Amino acid sequence: MKYAVICPDGAADRPLRELKNRTPIEAANMPNARALAAEGIVGLVRHIPRGMDRGSDVACMSLLGYDPAKHHTGRAPLEAKALGVELGPGDVAVRCNLVTVCDGRMADFSAGHISTDEARMLMEALNARLSDEKVRFYPGVSYRHLLVLRGFGRRLDARCVPPHDITGGDVAAHAPKGPDADILLRLMEESARIFEAHDVNRVRVDLGEPPATQIWLWGHGMRPDIPSFREATGLSCACISAVALVRSLAMYAGIEVLDVPGATGYIDTDYEAKGRHAIEALNRFDMVFVHVEAPDECGHNADVLNKVKSLEAIDRHITGPLAEAARGFGDRRILICPDHATPVSLRTHSDEPVPFLAFGSGINVSRTGARFSESAAKNSGIMYDRGHELLLELIRGFGDGSVGRGRTSKAAGGL
Repeated sequence: MKYAVICPDGAADRPLRELKNRTPIEAANMPNARALAAEGIVGLVRHIPRGMDRGSDVACMSLLGYDPAKHHTGRAPLEAKALGVELGPGDVAVRCNLVTVCDGRMADFSAGHISTDEARMLMEALNARLSDEKVRFYPGVSYRHLLVLRGFGRRLDARCVPPHDITGGDVAAHAPKGPDADILLRLMEESARIFEAHDVNRVRVDLGEPPATQIWLWGHGMRPDIPSFREATGLSCACISAVALVRSLAMYAGIEVLDVPGATGYIDTDYEAKGRHAIEALNRFDMVFVHVEAPDECGHNADVLNKVKSLEAIDRHITGPLAEAARGFGDRRILICPDHATPVSLRTHSDEPVPFLAFGSGINVSRTGARFSESAAKNSGIMYDRGHELLLELIRGFGDGSVGRGRTSKAAGGL
């Protein structure tokens, strides 16, 4: 049996006037997903457990079959490994965004999707001025970076808000709070002074681009303990993603991470290359997990048109070729599922259930109208309230087929 899991990050949405009261998934031309839905099942799944942060770290952990309530320690630790940063038992990792703050408000959570080369120069300036044996900054991709507090010895006691949750909002009202917040606030304030005079920002302003005015710290945590995916499922697995947190999560789980030239984690990613590498991975692995960040970025940017286009590109260059290639392996199962919703109207994540589509050998037809959409999933009567159960159900073929007949899912455990 071969398995393919496709995650269009943040694809789920709400009806939009710009799309004639349809969601981006409903408006997108996705003939390949439609064909799979006609012979598979469509339902709802909740990957953000109630009371947990609405982040891709939590949601992708659930989508990969791991219970976030057991294994999640914070977002930043899940990004460290992909950046080549090994965390010791007493280290705390903190997500470090480059942001644009203007007149006390969060003008841009990504500093205009600053280039990786520009960002690296800014991060080097931080290390030159602020790092010591206990504080170190690690450059990542574009606006996404990492701070590590070495030997801190305990969980950092601070309440932090992701910058993409406060676009246009008052930064002072959303700044870190709590007993250890002063550690983060000091570094954020120092970064503003360092960045103000930096040549990178002078050039960006001259070009009419948003400057990176400071860092924003959030998503802190300590090294997670994640069981091996192969030992838990008996399957070998490969991961394709340009996003550090997904790559690190896979590494912690012993899933092999494949590098795809042209994969950017943005709307300009090479969809065709991702599809091609996913097909090649099926020759060597039992499962391939393909993560595409583009729909999520479009949701954050309130970019309706490109959100639709990104979904169409995923269908054309990843879903279609991967589904066709999987036929050559005989028994195969395919899951298409966003990790969470990123509604354009909110410009941030929401914790509502998202639609999933499961197709393949031994999976009964759901008769949900041969559609993959939020409304069809809701009308199916199929709902996984504990999202981490969904992947194991895919592996098991959805048990005795009762899910395919439209009843609420049974418990499947989880990793």
